[in-house]
Amino acid sequence: MIRVLIADDEPMIRAGVRAVLSTDPGIEIVAEASDGHDAVEQVRRFRPHVAVLDIRMPGTNGIEAAAEIRRTVPATGVVMLTTFGEDDYILQALGGGAAGFLIKSGEPEELIAGVRAVADGAAYLSPKVAARVVAHLSATGAGALAGRRTAARERVHTLTARERDVLAFLGGGLSNGQIARRLHLVEGTVKAHVSSILARLGVDNRAAAAVVAHEAGVVDPAHTP
Repeated sequence: MIRVLIADDEPMIRAGVRAVLSTDPGIEIVAEASDGHDAVEQVRRFRPHVAVLDIRMPGTNGIEAAAEIRRTVPATGVVMLTTFGEDDYILQALGGGAAGFLIKSGEPEELIAGVRAVADGAAYLSPKVAARVVAHLSATGAGALAGRRTAARERVHTLTARERDVLAFLGGGLSNGQIARRLHLVEGTVKAHVSSILARLGVDNRAAAAVVAHEAGVVDPAHTP
């Protein structure tokens, strides 16, 4: 069973997330929280596999909670729930170590897929989030979209051919085990490739690497679960 904590300051959103996740018999909701501080305490108490956090909450927000969870309970993966217009928060959460990003108005199937992916050690960016992150980065003064795509392709070009294959699947939200099966490799080899990819790209986590993959245009439907 995948043990999940839900944190959102709006009871109706928590109820909706619980209802969606409860349709999957392999997922168990072990705790709920209404703010980031309580979320961290509940994660320490219940040690869930995944914490689903609203990106904006009163007091300790989701970004701060995600960073604290990563520091104190690194075995718990974090999925951030966001709305359109919160692009800056998404970028901060990427830096804080969150592994999954979902739009609240997205399809219910995406929520389940995101929780399952993060529980399995993968990164999960909903297509809408990935598109918004790439578009937002292009408009922050860091260069035009074409320039960012060129820079991302240059970074990806430093990878070996096999590492580029792994990155494409990583960007599609696949876990190490799923990538291993697609590429007919042992999982330990894929794990080593992922570590090398993160180092070569200069990013801290799989979700940030997934953004680079989307910017470079190496992710297509064939690379999704």
